[in-house]
Amino acid sequence: MRILIYNDYDHLSQWVAHYVARKINQAEKKGDKPFVLGLPTGSSPIGTYQELVKLYQAGKVSFKNVITFNMDEYVGIPEDHPQSYHFFMWDNLFKHIDIPKENVNILNGNATDLEKECCDYEQRIKDAGGIDLFLGGIGPDGHIAFNEPGSSLSSKTRIKTLTYDTIVANSRFFDNDVNKVPKMALTVGVGTVMAAHEVLIIVNGYKKARALQKVVEEGVNHMWTVSMLQMHRHGIICCDEEASMELKVGTVKYFKDIEYDALHNLPKV
Repeated sequence: MRILIYNDYDHLSQWVAHYVARKINQAEKKGDKPFVLGLPTGSSPIGTYQELVKLYQAGKVSFKNVITFNMDEYVGIPEDHPQSYHFFMWDNLFKHIDIPKENVNILNGNATDLEKECCDYEQRIKDAGGIDLFLGGIGPDGHIAFNEPGSSLSSKTRIKTLTYDTIVANSRFFDNDVNKVPKMALTVGVGTVMAAHEVLIIVNGYKKARALQKVVEEGVNHMWTVSMLQMHRHGIICCDEEASMELKVGTVKYFKDIEYDALHNLPKV
């Protein structure tokens, strides 16, 4: 597992965006199949999405040969609701780039049969050839997507009842009213994410520091679901200084030493 510790969120976001763009361009040159990209919502990837839009506008990357699969969606709110993840993705990324609409896959939280929607989503990922790179964020309790503490580390896309802590945390997007926050969501599983060829997790801010310490310095634990990244052959964590505050000094120095080149040079697009 690689761990890149950047001085601030902006530098972290630049590196991740350039890394993603390089992967897309490499797949474009091969020309054998579309590049399949897994995407998160939330505050963590916004800087990366802004940087990807800049790279697209500068003509350094095209998304015409990219297929995306988002991590999750609330159950029971309209797709055009300002807090739906459909709305988030189009507002922050898709409407600003050249990705074909038919290449965008987001779970339908208003499907008549939610269990079938989850099974079909897994099949669509399989039909696309699997996910090449899955971006993700991390919750303060170490969860990924809506795989909250206690989730099976081999789980697949499914319906999840949200914990009270998650509902309270997300209420800031719903006028600070917990009663407005959906109580259920559809989410890819930990196993779905870990089946990707590469997984890149963005961790920023002091609120994520305890979770990062658990994920990096302690063992694999279903109470900290992102810790499963320790078992992945191509796992990367990109974090900022604030998020690294609970890591041991020796851990920080070690990763800054071995990742010196990545910390001082952006991937070539």
